[in-house]
Amino acid sequence: MRRRTANPGFTLVEILIVVVILGILAAIVVPQYAGATGDASEKTAYHEVQRLRKAVEVYLIRHGNGLPDVEEGDQTWGSLITAGDYLKTAPMNPYVGGENAGYIVLGDAPDDAYQTDYGWIFDPITGDIWAGGFDADDNPLPKE
Repeated sequence: MRRRTANPGFTLVEILIVVVILGILAAIVVPQYAGATGDASEKTAYHEVQRLRKAVEVYLIRHGNGLPDVEEGDQTWGSLITAGDYLKTAPMNPYVGGENAGYIVLGDAPDDAYQTDYGWIFDPITGDIWAGGFDADDNPLPKE
């Protein structure tokens, strides 16, 4: 007579049960993190525009209310970066993203709709700064 030896492996049913449980857990967890990237880009853009505004305020105080020499273009913050005391690197707007995240346009008002053509709006007369894709109250405009 032959003796039956115990097989130390898992049965197909046991493996299928584990796979189904993992699938259910993934279906619960993944949607919670799906919006995390969008939220992070909004918050980062908000903090970057606040940092820019503070740098301009310090510049105004140190230069007798004279505005920095910001020009329209890609990361052209002028003396805010070249002087070394205000910004170490040019800020990027991750909410706009892409190759235009650091592009600056000259204007006198914030956006009224989401766009991806530029990351920042600088008013050369008042020194006001807005993040591209955000409204006047620094709220992100909906991506369409």
